[in-house]
Amino acid sequence: FCQYNTRVKSPLVIFKGEMKFYYSLSVIILFLGLVGANVVDLTSSNFDQYVDGSKAAFVEFYAPWCGHCKRLAPAYEEVGKAFVGSDVLIAKVDADADKTLGGRFGVRGFPTLKFFPQGSTTPQDYSGGRTADDIIKFINEQTGSGGKLKKPATDVVELDLSNFDKIVLNSDLNVLVEFYAPWCGHCKALIPTYEEVATTFKNDEHCVVAKVDADGNKEIASRFGVSGYPTIKFFDKDDKEPVDYNGGRTTPDFIKYLNEKCGANRIKGGALSPDAGVIHDMNDYAKRFMQEGDSRENILSEAEAKAKELESTDAEYYVKVMKKIQEKGEEFVQTEDDRLGRMLKGGINPKKSDEFTKRKNVLKKFEL
Repeated sequence: FCQYNTRVKSPLVIFKGEMKFYYSLSVIILFLGLVGANVVDLTSSNFDQYVDGSKAAFVEFYAPWCGHCKRLAPAYEEVGKAFVGSDVLIAKVDADADKTLGGRFGVRGFPTLKFFPQGSTTPQDYSGGRTADDIIKFINEQTGSGGKLKKPATDVVELDLSNFDKIVLNSDLNVLVEFYAPWCGHCKALIPTYEEVATTFKNDEHCVVAKVDADGNKEIASRFGVSGYPTIKFFDKDDKEPVDYNGGRTTPDFIKYLNEKCGANRIKGGALSPDAGVIHDMNDYAKRFMQEGDSRENILSEAEAKAKELESTDAEYYVKVMKKIQEKGEEFVQTEDDRLGRMLKGGINPKKSDEFTKRKNVLKKFEL
């Protein structure tokens, strides 16, 4: 027995005794491909098999060329993820290609969203919001399901009407805000870069990297004159009049900008740079203290006065090191540097890691 596989040019030979096995395997693979998807693709040939009243179904009738459908696609995929493994079917129909189904359900525009309650094959029109949260909330209310939006772990702070002013207008925080739209191609392209920037500054208590869905929060977009995506603005903790960010869109570009604006010294990944904790005005005292052994008391007094003037804990650490050297000898610098290095490898909390890194940076200024 010889049968041609319609997907390839070469013949696929199947012996009679194996024919039933291969046929069953093909059906299983096809079935798994359909049910394994977050959103099931339906056509005239399988619609009634899936939407048969045995479970609730939410169906999008779309057209591939439709701009509104393309905008909805990312949110609708999230809806599908929210109900994976549940008794609710999330599906879609290319109603432009399958006009029979479109006509059957009175589809005249795209996208058209319809809800089929459990126990019925007669749909209800959905006319609610088009965000994933809106659709999930509607389905949960109609079915009693517990679908939840599965958001990937992120260091970018998500903003909306409920928390925008609380975070962005906080006088203790410098905040970089991306105003984006889920369907925007440039916004999607920026996601990995923006995530790297957020990770870099996540442990900086005065620097926040945030974003707001300006398409879903039009009140916020209008308030700040946002008309294109992505729009990026910086809100200084000392002046909440936003400043447009017009710099480069690479990770180093953003990091350089935020280091300058926030007074930070971060490098990609979140670690502190070798300049963190180092104070130019104190470096000369450290150098002289190590080189002029006979004048250390006078240099220490000068350094104490300068540190008091600067009102900086980092400046005070220079003074502390000088006193320790007088007490324990010059070997204190290397001994303390080694101790801090061991502690940094021990999995300490981010705040302590920053503190110890700054100390190591200062200790290098005392090396002969």
